[in-house]
Amino acid sequence: MFILVVNAGSSSLKYQLFDMDKEEVLAKGLCERIAIDGKLTHTNLLTGEKLTKEVDMPSHNEATRAMIDALLDEKYGVIKDMSDISAIGHRVVQGGPWITKPTLVTDEAIEDLKKCVVLAPLHTPPHLQGIEGCKAVMPNTPMVLVIDTSFHATIPDYASTFPIDINVARKHYIKRYGAHGTSHRFVAQECAKYLDKPVEETKIITCHLGNGSSISAVKGGKVVDTSMGFTPLDGIIMGSRCGAIDPAIVPYLIERENIPADKIGDWMNKKCGLLGVSGVSSDLRDVHAAIAQGNEDAKLAYEILVYGIKKFIGSYSAAMNGVDAIVFTAGIGENDEDVRFDSLKDMDYLGVKVDAEKNKNARSIPAPCDISVDGTPVRVFVIPTNEELVIARDTKAVLEAQ
Repeated sequence: MFILVVNAGSSSLKYQLFDMDKEEVLAKGLCERIAIDGKLTHTNLLTGEKLTKEVDMPSHNEATRAMIDALLDEKYGVIKDMSDISAIGHRVVQGGPWITKPTLVTDEAIEDLKKCVVLAPLHTPPHLQGIEGCKAVMPNTPMVLVIDTSFHATIPDYASTFPIDINVARKHYIKRYGAHGTSHRFVAQECAKYLDKPVEETKIITCHLGNGSSISAVKGGKVVDTSMGFTPLDGIIMGSRCGAIDPAIVPYLIERENIPADKIGDWMNKKCGLLGVSGVSSDLRDVHAAIAQGNEDAKLAYEILVYGIKKFIGSYSAAMNGVDAIVFTAGIGENDEDVRFDSLKDMDYLGVKVDAEKNKNARSIPAPCDISVDGTPVRVFVIPTNEELVIARDTKAVLEAQ
């Protein structure tokens, strides 16, 4: 069974084609600069052949056609006919209270997804465009929505409800939705395997750390809390997002800095975080370089990051009455040894101790990489995430359930 996984952004469309009998990626690619001019990058992973070309892409319809043409290409393609694709799985960031599990694309599901525009205005319209593009090119191919927020739907009301007027919250669907759900789910399930315990008996803290970051408490395979909230702005400091701050800062800045009310959200998302504190960059690699040159603000930004990670790990350990393992994943989590080591430093009381040598060599050790000191009660893993595989698995499961 071949499953095509599609991740549509406002001006891009990423894709991977899976052979689900082997759970193997056959090809992957990126259509970018949609509605600007258009560029396709496609790789046949069976042969290593790579195709890069300019393609006119005024909309996602043309991007989808370019994707299919590449998959069918005599030299670079991996399928002979579009009918070889059994289903398409669409990554969707926000399902709101309406879509809380992988769902077959129907007219009703599309209407529910349209309701999510108000909750995720930057992501939902491109998702809808990507779906429409696929429908235009492959009208008879089943499609499935796989929702990032669905893994967090198990968070108890006391952890997902913000303490504002409850009627206002319910009217506007304000609650903790979380993010990066497919990533948290994948690494938590992988971690349970490495612990050699049924997932129902595990307490795992998953740290998805990248330009956008979130941390989740996963107890018995279900999320009981997560750091991102109503939007991806909440939680720890990120590349250019401030994370959680005193809400009174917002009206204070609107008045004192003359930032218009309709621009303050953009300011907190794009001008703060590592970028805002360091004054250097939203990229942690640049922040490290600035620290090496003696930049004290860059050092402060880094310290805020690792302290924030440490606080969430501590609080989630309390929320779950203990922890079996801590997992680091995504760009920073998988590649930054300093963040991993400094976040978990001085946590011996919890049974957490990182082996400095294992941590340093984590990138050269096949996954899963256990970087904890031998014999410590809490194991620490570096596990590369694979959100696309989760989407492909969910798509296959929905298809087979029909």
